[in-house]
Amino acid sequence: MPQGLISLPLSLFSCNCTNSRVCVFEDLPGFYYDPVKNRYFPIKGPIPGSKRASSSSASSSPLKLHKVDDERHDVVRKGGNRAAKLLQARELYGKVLSFEKGKCSFKHEYHKIQASLPVIWKYENTDSLADSALEELHVDLQTPEGQYPASVLLLGSVNGYLSLGKVGKVGEYFEYRVNCVPYRVWPPITELQAGWSNVPKNIWTGAVAPMTSAISCIKTSGGHSLYPADDHSFIQHALITTLGSETSKAAVYILKLNEPLDFSSSVFDLRTISHVASMSSTIWTADCNPDGSQAVIGKFLYPSDTLICFFLIHLILPVGTGTNQGASLINLETGGVSWVCRSKSDIFSQQFDQTGNIVLCGFRNGAILTVDVRQKQQEHATRLPKHLMPSSSHAVHDPSNRNLQNMSKRGFEVRGNINSSCTVCMPSSVSSLVSLRTYDQYFLASSMDGSMKLYDHRMIDRGAIQSYEGHVNSHTRIQLGVDPSEEHVMSGGEDGKVRIWSIKTGELLFETKISNSVPSTICWPRTEKLQGLPIDTCSYEENLYEHNHSWGAWLGSRDELFYMHGR
Repeated sequence: MPQGLISLPLSLFSCNCTNSRVCVFEDLPGFYYDPVKNRYFPIKGPIPGSKRASSSSASSSPLKLHKVDDERHDVVRKGGNRAAKLLQARELYGKVLSFEKGKCSFKHEYHKIQASLPVIWKYENTDSLADSALEELHVDLQTPEGQYPASVLLLGSVNGYLSLGKVGKVGEYFEYRVNCVPYRVWPPITELQAGWSNVPKNIWTGAVAPMTSAISCIKTSGGHSLYPADDHSFIQHALITTLGSETSKAAVYILKLNEPLDFSSSVFDLRTISHVASMSSTIWTADCNPDGSQAVIGKFLYPSDTLICFFLIHLILPVGTGTNQGASLINLETGGVSWVCRSKSDIFSQQFDQTGNIVLCGFRNGAILTVDVRQKQQEHATRLPKHLMPSSSHAVHDPSNRNLQNMSKRGFEVRGNINSSCTVCMPSSVSSLVSLRTYDQYFLASSMDGSMKLYDHRMIDRGAIQSYEGHVNSHTRIQLGVDPSEEHVMSGGEDGKVRIWSIKTGELLFETKISNSVPSTICWPRTEKLQGLPIDTCSYEENLYEHNHSWGAWLGSRDELFYMHGR
């Protein structure tokens, strides 16, 4: 026998035979049976002096099937093994574990494993429902059986329709509803997993409100706390803005949530939606401060227009010659308007910090400015202090960033109560901003060149403290979503993929393609607040989390609505 060739005698194996002359030997993983030599041979590498086996041979077909199956479940198996080893290590060494990279928290590592093994569901009949805005609300719902608290989805589309969706059986009671059934898209469905039992509940979409133009934003006032611990009260209203078009002005609406919503009609009860203002501008985004009393407005004015602002919003429009943009602070109760800042660059993204004292403004030119709204505001923008904002110090040394080079040469003129020492410049237009709640000095920012970074207000001069690779974006407003524990950040991409990163380490934990369109909207509910409700309230609440999912988030694209959750 040639050196290096291993054969196994038949005495080591048994055959399934009823006739001593006719024996049928089963294929063994890693070996094939040669009937001439009456032996098993390993399949790794060609046998000396023989030709390579054909791809259609019966002996290799089962192995290829096993290989495909292994590839499809490789991620799941690795994650399961990691979780088992991690649990074993905790039993042996406690909550603080030592790895080659250093000491790590068991909780942090286990959450990373959970985030890397999500389950993704796609809801049918949800095309063009949540491609521009998406928010989960906890409201009182009026049904034929009475009034009870429920989780509903407020969905906004670029077609100008505001839709209300209810998760659970409540839609069965009403005549006007569409049943949206979920089916799993990740992990791939196989025979071994076909019996998956924890299927989310159906979504029943009912009430619809046609708006004047595309819906650009939905925000909840005081939305950082759905269920305050003191009185378990609900959010009182939701802010809705429309984009505006050539035939209609951009508009601002308030959806009242202090009264029960009626899900029995095919249209919204117009008494629950209040029109606040119409403006000759494009409204891209909106945000309310934590207590819901104020919000910032960024507004575009044509030379012949006058300033008309009555409520709390944030408005932006593309730059044009002879135009002015700015941001205003509006009081919800009094309707008073005051300017925050004024600039010739569009504001594409904005967010209050957790104190409500600071507003982050992300501009078209890539600048991120910090505005202190505690200082006295002005009714006229010309009275605001003028600043020439240079590019950030760390950006000047980036020769490949043409946007930063241009800003460093000519500066960036802006009026307002700006903290110039906290100015950041992204490589491209700012797409999304998210302030962290646990660590209020940190904020996440993404731009329209695929950059995604984490900044610390205290160390702005040092640049980003963390970067996240793999994000795909060139011109789309794509939201960032942060989980309630603020350990992970999620975002869709122009390649149709959804990705999850570790905020602390920047590690890409998960990515897979889920849609042929861009998953641009994200809502990551603070599910732990549900645990603070009274027991009798929770018993009536039909929500997706009754299967004890470790986490859950909604994503919207032009073609579908998705729900992602942990295991």
